[in-house]
Amino acid sequence: MKLIRHGIQGKEKPGIISNDNKQLDISAFGEDFNEVFFETDGIARLKDWLTKNQSSCPELAPETRLGPCVARPSKIVCIGLNYAKHAAESGMDNPKEPVVFFKSTSALCGPNDDIIIPRNSEKTDWEVELAVVIGKKASYVEKADAIDYVAGYCLHNDYSERSFQLERGGQWVKGKSNDTFAPLGPFMATADEIENPQKLNLWLKLNGEKIQDSNTDDMIFYIDEIISYLSNFMTLLPGDVISTGTPAGVGLGFKPAKYLKVGDKVELGIEGLGVQNQTAISYSK
Repeated sequence: MKLIRHGIQGKEKPGIISNDNKQLDISAFGEDFNEVFFETDGIARLKDWLTKNQSSCPELAPETRLGPCVARPSKIVCIGLNYAKHAAESGMDNPKEPVVFFKSTSALCGPNDDIIIPRNSEKTDWEVELAVVIGKKASYVEKADAIDYVAGYCLHNDYSERSFQLERGGQWVKGKSNDTFAPLGPFMATADEIENPQKLNLWLKLNGEKIQDSNTDDMIFYIDEIISYLSNFMTLLPGDVISTGTPAGVGLGFKPAKYLKVGDKVELGIEGLGVQNQTAISYSK
């Protein structure tokens, strides 16, 4: 099943993409895709509801705005330097343990919303990433059991302002949390839709030029290890998002570095998880 959220920013309604690729409004189901939904076996309950009600669900117009595919989670946890080639382009050794940082949930936006270059930014960068949505509370999870805690997968662009991230006090979160820095979607594919999340092609184009092109098998730490590791330091709640790192090809890695300018077009995708499109605009009140 593919879950979407649609409509006006901040007032999104739940929906699905049907097997015949129609976008359907499922507001009549009465629940958003949030912590309570995932915690109460919402995916199974929704499947049962659709067997009786899908035929009466309205089809959405093609131009309908899509929001982030899950409602604002308790946290967005990100893994840095998790692709071997990306670590190399950054001039760093492969980490011995996952590099962990947070991204503010206020950075969430829809997959095709404009990306706002922050005020005083000169180094806004892109990062195509596979995101994992947690399906049930996870604390001290064994690696062998970790995949059982996954509700689904989606596409995430982990935008980063490199000077805020690396030159302003050493805390990455400042460079990761600006508004619009976490486009999520277009949909969340439930775990059963993705046969092997460690064998997915992912890519990103800047103004039509493909500059990131890799596969999730280049991850240093795989999803099961990431979930198990994180669960030793924090409780992961249903609906939480874990972004698993980006491959080589970010702006910081170019010689000289290149960063987003107003008017730039960013397109990105992951095999089986759809495509995003963003246009860079300047900050304004």
